[in-house]
Amino acid sequence: MIKKIISKLKQYLNIYKLDGYIVPKNDAYFSEFSSPDRLKNISNFTGSAGYAIIFKKKNYLFVDGRYIIQAKIECGNRFKIMEIPKYSPKNLVPKSKKKLILGFDPQLFTSLTIHNNFGNHFKLLPISENLVDKSFYKTNKKSVIPFYNLNKNITGETTNSKIKKIIEHIISRKIDNIFISAPENVAWLLNLRGHDNPYSPIPNCKLILTKERKMFFFSCPKKIGRLKKINEYKKLEFSRYQNFINIIKNLNGKNFCIDQTTCSISNEKVIQSFFKIKSVIDPCYHLKSKKNKVEIKNMISAHVSDGVALTKFIYWIKNMNKKKITEYEAQNKLEKFRKKNKNYLYPSFNTISGSAGNAAIIHYRATKENAKKINKNDIFLCDSGGQYKYGTTDVTRTLCFSKPKKNIKDIFTKVLKGHIAVACTKINFSQTGKLLDVKARKYLKKANLDYAHGTGHGVGFFLNVHEGPQAISKYNNVILSEGMILSNEPGYYKKEKFGIRIENLIYVKKSNRNLFFENLTLAPIDYDLIDFKQLSKNEKDYLFRYNLKVYTKLSPFLNKNEKKWLASFI
Repeated sequence: MIKKIISKLKQYLNIYKLDGYIVPKNDAYFSEFSSPDRLKNISNFTGSAGYAIIFKKKNYLFVDGRYIIQAKIECGNRFKIMEIPKYSPKNLVPKSKKKLILGFDPQLFTSLTIHNNFGNHFKLLPISENLVDKSFYKTNKKSVIPFYNLNKNITGETTNSKIKKIIEHIISRKIDNIFISAPENVAWLLNLRGHDNPYSPIPNCKLILTKERKMFFFSCPKKIGRLKKINEYKKLEFSRYQNFINIIKNLNGKNFCIDQTTCSISNEKVIQSFFKIKSVIDPCYHLKSKKNKVEIKNMISAHVSDGVALTKFIYWIKNMNKKKITEYEAQNKLEKFRKKNKNYLYPSFNTISGSAGNAAIIHYRATKENAKKINKNDIFLCDSGGQYKYGTTDVTRTLCFSKPKKNIKDIFTKVLKGHIAVACTKINFSQTGKLLDVKARKYLKKANLDYAHGTGHGVGFFLNVHEGPQAISKYNNVILSEGMILSNEPGYYKKEKFGIRIENLIYVKKSNRNLFFENLTLAPIDYDLIDFKQLSKNEKDYLFRYNLKVYTKLSPFLNKNEKKWLASFI
């Protein structure tokens, strides 16, 4: 099938007089989970980030270090895999002075991505018809499940209060209108949720808000029936996307704010035809990142539920009979434990359940067909999460089932020391994710070891499991504020041998003007993998306090054997 799609796509290169065509991962909503997934359709690549360039004779897939091994496995010999940022499209520019002509769908790219990835190295030609869709005849069934709203008891703040903040923000910057193109930001602003993503309750929609408080809501008309009946949304003007141009040209004012990360080139050009774009930063991101007390309370509750399921799973897999199970069976068992909770909805992302060499594939996906059996001597890595009423979880534990080799314990302990260093940070003195990232890698770096992903990502409240602008990475300079939630997940991966990662979700808490991290995740860390001789007294004390908290919070929900086992960590 893929061979036929690529062949058809190459025919269109001749018809449109193109040298190549760019295929991104994202859809028109720029969500993490795209539908349709055009990049997968043409390459079989299932990772969450990347893009392809299809030329007449060669195909290239650009992915970052997290996906190199995965891409080589999934794409076979159809694509040459190019690691970002080591390589970029400019590496494909011929030595001749003639610029290659690349076609692209302007609804799927922002000005920022086009500029950063392609710059002035190519002649870029926007094409209104998507050439992958023209080459791929399968139609995706669109979800028509209605959107729904959350009340203040869940969100901690009314829609009116949030709208007021946005209007105050744009007026203070002499901006007349704002186009909120990221569905997750519309969801936060209007306290809405939906069913348009497989792993997050995102409603696919967009919004224009004016300083006069006029609001134009763009979405599928079949999904808004319930909203029209709710008083809170009486002032919304519901519209189809086809009316976007007419609405824009009839707005008042001179200046517009857009979101440089999710406003498509198509929409940006329409706005530029009538207004001056004065800002490209959506203020919703920053406001959304700082969770209020009600949101934190709900997240804490969700993590107790999730901690019970994960702890029961760890006990089960560590103490089960000698009968071997597969990675796929293991992840299904964990899902069964989560489903026992009435507030559990669905996974917050596709579970990573890998043993031995598969655990070294950072975003490995076990299927019934490809899953390997977990052997007694394997190191097993499980990265999973859930969407609960109302909270989002994400946790990784690395486990062993027999006495591990000395080098494994050595590396695991170094990863743990980095994990603890982040968790114990006094944020007043290490205010950005960039500074925290250095701490997380410190002990691995001493042994000339490292990992090819960031140390942590932001997390949404009953929204996306990956949320900005905060993160713990080499490049993130966002100042950490009270209420921000992040993951803390250093790791190490030995190709075709093993993978290690320890991940908790943490949030920024304030006490007596001091900012520090508090763990949300509640699940034991495998003591069998720790070389306690490497730990300082403070690190040992941290582990004791953490495990005592885990036992205190979870033991009421465990059976006698599970309690006794969990108590051994204290």
